[in-house]
This record gives sequence, C-alpha cells and structure tokens, in this order.
Amino acid sequence: MRIEYLYRYPVKGLTAEAIEETRLEAGGAIPWDRAFALAQGDAGFDPAAPRWLPKSNFMCLMKNATIARLKASFDPRTGQLAIRAPDGSACIAQALTAEGRASVEEFLVRFLGPEARGTPRFHYVPGHLFCDQRHPVVSLINLASLADLERRVGAPRERMRFRANIYFCGLPAWRELEWVGSELAAGGVRLRVVKRITRCPATEVNPATGERDANPVAELAAAYGHRDLGIHAEVTAGGPIAVGDSIELMSA
Repeated sequence: MRIEYLYRYPVKGLTAEAIEETRLEAGGAIPWDRAFALAQGDAGFDPAAPRWLPKSNFMCLMKNATIARLKASFDPRTGQLAIRAPDGSACIAQALTAEGRASVEEFLVRFLGPEARGTPRFHYVPGHLFCDQRHPVVSLINLASLADLERRVGAPRERMRFRANIYFCGLPAWRELEWVGSELAAGGVRLRVVKRITRCPATEVNPATGERDANPVAELAAAYGHRDLGIHAEVTAGGPIAVGDSIELMSA
C-alpha cells in the first residue's frame, strides 16, 4: 500500500492544503491541521479554557456550504493566512496575532452574512485542535473504496468532499473498515486504527462550487448498508511521513 495524497486543513471548514511530507508526534495530528476556527457567537468556546465542541458550534461545511468557495492558504513559517472570496475580495493577515485574527474574523463574518450567529470569534489556541473528534487523530481513505462508491452511484465523488489527511492505494475496496484495533506502519510513523468514519452532510457539498449537489451519506447507506468511508487512527509513535511512503498492516 502506498500514500498517494497527504493533506492538512489549517482552518476548520476551509481549503485543503496538499503537502509532500511532514512529521507527526505521538498523540498528535498532522501539524497545523484544524489549528484555526471561527466559533459562532452562541458556541460558548473559551480560549482561556479550551474544550472540544461539536462542529456545529463552528463555521463548517455541514452548516455553511458556501465557504467551500473560499480559497485559503496558510504559511506556518510566517504565520500568514490568506483567504480569497469568489468576488475577488481577500484577507491577508498574521493569524498568530490577535490583531490578525480580528481581521480574519471580520472578513469571514461578512462573507457568512446571516449564517453568522451572534458575534463569532476567530481562534487559534496553541496546543488545541478544532477537529471533529474529541482526541487528535489522522484520517485515512482507501482510494479503491472511493472508486467503488463512484462505480455504484455512476458519478464522480470528488475526494475532497471527504477531507481526509491521507489517501492511499494498494488495498481492495472496503478492506480498511476491518482494521479497527489494528496497528499500521506509515512511513516512519506508527498508527492505531480507532474507528471507522461515519460520514455527515458536509459531504453533500461540492468542493469546487459550494453547492449541495450529491448525498454520499444516503448513497453509502443504499449501496452498502452503512454510512462509513475512511478510518481514524491515533499516532502511537511519531516520525516522518511523506507522499509515496508505504503503509503496512502490522497487526490485526
């Protein structure tokens, strides 16, 4: 098995960033993955005492489909975050500073319009991740499973609908769903698969247009009797990982 694509998603709900390589720490996630988020005004998120909250408390594709039309990029070396809207407007700010986050916040709230609830706040809290799971994980999708879904529905289902960190090849479709509890070696990293990924309505959103033009949740249920595509894994031993690295099932 081989890693074909490696992604991080610096701002919750916004653009995937393809990376060639990175380094993972035990108990962590892909560096800078879901490091930033716009918390809705009614979320009750306190950056002084950060805690996990469900995705509905934040700007996210499940609730805010049009944010797929925003194009974001983050440079970890400088802390600069750039977000561009379809009308050509843009925000370029230092996302690691309070002043810069205030600029991003204003831009995103203006873009959301009536979908902004209360007084949203754009957050970065060192050491805290705005991921959908309570604990840091890495998400993996078997490209053969995605291809099988496309075959069953008779239409393309862009891989970025599913927002995984690792897309890999070399395994028969759906075999990865049997890996829960198993240990994997991926590059120089060791992973333990903890659960299957049950998909949500965020996958309805076309990543290019921001329109809800498909229903993968219903398609999965109709075709396979479940709503799962992909797996979550914890990092048990850190190390380097890169596109092209092999994935090996160590124990089942």
